[in-house]
Amino acid sequence: MTTRIRLEDIAHARSGDKGDGSNVGIIAYTDAGYHLLQKELTAECVKHHFSSICKGSVERFNVPNLRAINFILHDSLGGGGSESVKTDAQGKTHGQALLRMELDLPSDVVLTDLQP
Repeated sequence: MTTRIRLEDIAHARSGDKGDGSNVGIIAYTDAGYHLLQKELTAECVKHHFSSICKGSVERFNVPNLRAINFILHDSLGGGGSESVKTDAQGKTHGQALLRMELDLPSDVVLTDLQP
């Protein structure tokens, strides 16, 4: 038995852009949350979550000393701030969008261990 949780239940985010790519950092509140993110938050599931806007690859980088995972979403801004016809071709909103992603919480993990 698993429970569905949103990333915002166990982490916060920072994001930005550089050219046509966006950078999204997900920072776990606790060590237990970071371990869950390491197992469940893959580049593939982030790519799927952003499938309507991310036309390129997604790279994942672990930052264990910050309990964080950083993702680079290539070709996700329609050319970047000055080239895109998108209303908001900046990556600053992608962190908030990723926090809405849902994960399965394994039955042996207690949600309160993942929160501050």
